[in-house]
Amino acid sequence: MTISFCTYEIIRTFVYEIIRRKNMNIKPTDSELEILNILWTKGPSTVREIHEVLEQNKDAGYTTTLKLMQIMLDKGLLKRDASNKSHVYTANISQGKTQGQMVQRLIDSAFNGSASQLVMQALGNYKPNAEELSEIKKYLDEMEDTNSKEKNSKNK
Repeated sequence: MTISFCTYEIIRTFVYEIIRRKNMNIKPTDSELEILNILWTKGPSTVREIHEVLEQNKDAGYTTTLKLMQIMLDKGLLKRDASNKSHVYTANISQGKTQGQMVQRLIDSAFNGSASQLVMQALGNYKPNAEELSEIKKYLDEMEDTNSKEKNSKNK
């Protein structure tokens, strides 16, 4: 049985839409993350603008960038404004939510659900500078304060 390209595209778009609506927990590929990072940094951009940034670090064809962005649009990772001649794309998922989902997957799969093991591994392999260390300490203090307040409110 053969299906036409048009039928294939309709089915693919439909499947991606079902996935997107079900639970925006789509795991972006490494290439998709590169594009998302550019959009999170630069903001709304055309394919040409994204391609120019990608080309600085790797050999990527324009049509490959275009096709990947079309797939990302189908997956619900991007939004497209087609009101101008050059379509403008924006990220349809937040950087924070994406990072959070990816970290949670990493904790679950590689660290058997232990966030502390992830942190210890990360700090063991990477030496933070003084500013980063200060931010980490501040965050831990805030978490400790929050936990103390929650304990006190439960004991009342």
